[in-house]
Amino acid sequence: MTVAAVAVAALLIAACAMALVRIIRGPTTLDRIVATDVLLAITATAIIAEAAFTRDPTALPVVVVVSLLGITGSVGVARFVTREKP
Repeated sequence: MTVAAVAVAALLIAACAMALVRIIRGPTTLDRIVATDVLLAITATAIIAEAAFTRDPTALPVVVVVSLLGITGSVGVARFVTREKP
């Protein structure tokens, strides 16, 4: 079980590093926004993985709130990007 936890943690850290690189180096604002949304999804995955390894279901409300934040952020960005200039 410890090997699996270390492997999951290493993969999540690598994913966070790649998302942070895209946030810093993203050529457009849309790239940075998408990378921020990916970072939010990675955060939710890390919370779920921690809850699975500790067998503690109290993290579920936190994951629901983080997911709702990601959905509203994505919808807001989509509305911002598709808005036409008069």
